[in-house]
Amino acid sequence: MATNTSQEFDSVIAVCRSLFLKKTKDYGTAWRILRPASITDQIFIKAQRIRTLEEKKISKVGEDITSEYIGIVNYCVIAMMQLDLGPDDPYELDPEKVRELFDAYVNATKELMFAKNHDYGEAWRDMRISSLTDLILMKILRVKQIEDNLGKTLASEGVNANYQDMLNYSVFALIKLGVK
Repeated sequence: MATNTSQEFDSVIAVCRSLFLKKTKDYGTAWRILRPASITDQIFIKAQRIRTLEEKKISKVGEDITSEYIGIVNYCVIAMMQLDLGPDDPYELDPEKVRELFDAYVNATKELMFAKNHDYGEAWRDMRISSLTDLILMKILRVKQIEDNLGKTLASEGVNANYQDMLNYSVFALIKLGVK
């Protein structure tokens, strides 16, 4: 079966982006008030919920695994934006600026995905979705530790790279779930 990872990635991102921009119109950029650790915790909640749903196979609040992975993609973009936006930047951002930032962070993350796919031979295609969930949870724990260490690392990549990996793992899961 031939695959077109770039097209699949773009298709999934289009779904995530559409929801993100609609919520920006509904809520503005209220997320600007969140500190980085709070965003990390939001991603943790979503990933933990996915794991619980994978194990229990029943949802009592109606949202499914797909919507949680979409949420992780969008919170990862928010996290990367927040890392770069400073205290002098306004809380309320123009929707066009938000769209431009969203696209810039996603495009940089897609480039990273292609570099890693080259080296790993798209191994994610043979992985279970539950393994992608576990990898996201592991990356969250890494980010939490880096945050607790005030951003200092001795031999590890920083938080931005971990957010990019979580975004890509979520896109992979969404591709495997058939999101288009």
